[in-house]
Amino acid sequence: MMQMEKLVSLCKRRGYLFQSSEIYGGLNGFWDYGPLGVELKRNVKEAWWQDMVTRHNELAVPPGAPAAFEMVGLDCTIIMHPQVWKCSGHYDLFHDYMVDCKASKRRYRHDQLRGRWVEAKGKRIFVTTLAEADSEHEDAQRRALKFFDMRGKDAGQLTWDAKFQSLSSVTDLSQVLAPEANELGTLTEPREFNLMFKTYVGALSGEEGAAFLRPETAQGIFVNFKNVLDSTRVGIPFGVAQVGKSFRNEITPRNFTFRSREFEQMEIEFFCHPNQSRQWYEYWRQRRLKWYTQLGLDGQRLRLREHAQDELSHYSCGTADIEYAFPFLPEGEYGELEGIAHRGDFDLRSHMEGKLDPRKRPLELEVDENGQPKWRGSGKDLTYRDEQTNERFTPHVIEPSAGADRATLAFLCEAYDEDEAPDDSGKMQSRVVLRLNPRIAPVKAAVFPLVKKDGMPEVAKEIYGALKQKFNVFYDEKAAVGRRYRRQDEAGTPYCITVDGQSLQDKTVTIRDRDTLQQSRVKIDDVVHEIEQRINSCGYNKHQ
Repeated sequence: MMQMEKLVSLCKRRGYLFQSSEIYGGLNGFWDYGPLGVELKRNVKEAWWQDMVTRHNELAVPPGAPAAFEMVGLDCTIIMHPQVWKCSGHYDLFHDYMVDCKASKRRYRHDQLRGRWVEAKGKRIFVTTLAEADSEHEDAQRRALKFFDMRGKDAGQLTWDAKFQSLSSVTDLSQVLAPEANELGTLTEPREFNLMFKTYVGALSGEEGAAFLRPETAQGIFVNFKNVLDSTRVGIPFGVAQVGKSFRNEITPRNFTFRSREFEQMEIEFFCHPNQSRQWYEYWRQRRLKWYTQLGLDGQRLRLREHAQDELSHYSCGTADIEYAFPFLPEGEYGELEGIAHRGDFDLRSHMEGKLDPRKRPLELEVDENGQPKWRGSGKDLTYRDEQTNERFTPHVIEPSAGADRATLAFLCEAYDEDEAPDDSGKMQSRVVLRLNPRIAPVKAAVFPLVKKDGMPEVAKEIYGALKQKFNVFYDEKAAVGRRYRRQDEAGTPYCITVDGQSLQDKTVTIRDRDTLQQSRVKIDDVVHEIEQRINSCGYNKHQ
């Protein structure tokens, strides 16, 4: 399995990802996308938008769909009225549990601390670790030996439980050795921590001007439900898509860009009739899973996992996660790429009435000095009337919610490879290659003159200029051509175009394929069309 350190190094070396504010020591949980990274992430978002919205055919019934449907888009503000988050439940319920270490003064998310039970010298303790999956045992063993005052040669005297587990499974924290502590029992009891970032709007710095950075993009769609209906000709069923930044004050951001405090979402809120909502839930589960495989993720490393009853949000009628076996996770474990949630009518009803769980009970609201509930809904009518049947109902919602950053990271993890390719002398040499789907690759093609003379650079620059009108391409005339190939392989460029001596004679060039290493000659006049055809054949199906 790929070592995550290799990918992180490549991302820094080739300009995919940088630590935010790195020259000042960085800021944990925040990442900057470099020149190649911003192109990759933009391509992922564009592929999602094209496949879900732009190229959607509302007159056709996609395979697996109960009926034809329409798709539109929105771009809502990051800061919204505070009442939005009160009625949605985020203000009261959007939290994780954290624990503090009294020894190290560090804070951890309760369910993310992992450890393992070990016994020695008649004492049994739970040793936690912050190490990556491939070095968890080594770190835990080192800390256990230190705690029991034993040497490395005595490691065989440690009796370990079979596997690592979450700290949340431990009921007695007095037996826990915290990650950076030398004694037991330094962790506090878990307590709630709200994940929303608070800010202030206008000149008021008190509670009168308090607002929040959005923790998700979905609520902007819900509060605009009527605006979309009134300004377009869409009708149930239809979907509203949005791509945008969200913010969560994660207690312990980790695993590169997998868990960050600032991230980008690609979300759809699909509104449908309650009687068809289960069918639409099944449709979106399968459609979204297929999208990832068509863009290059290995189906053996993907899974669609239905949530157990005790995992479901209080409003959910059903949720499934699309998960990927990221290399930084322990063998056999998966990380969430996307959630597809059957939200029922919870969201629209909450913004109408201010109820947190319309299926069970109204929220026991805090009241103001006039006896009015502080968390009341908007009072607006967010129901839908079917013009043909005259039926009025509150639509159910299916929500496919994907992380643009997690998808980008998954594509990078899947693409990383090491193999051998011939150098300029024909000798096989090892290379690092990113096998990104050409559709999302940051640079689609690189153009090289074989040498910097005999008119080759002039021809190469003309080809580069023609390609640049349609694609992000790269021109390079420095170093031996074999070295240039390797630079582009590492950057994930799928095609390299070389102008050589024969090009000046018969007006053809060589196109080299990154993955197969096959080279074919193509007429210079056909290069743009050839590259376009190759890219377009790499995974678009409007009815995925």
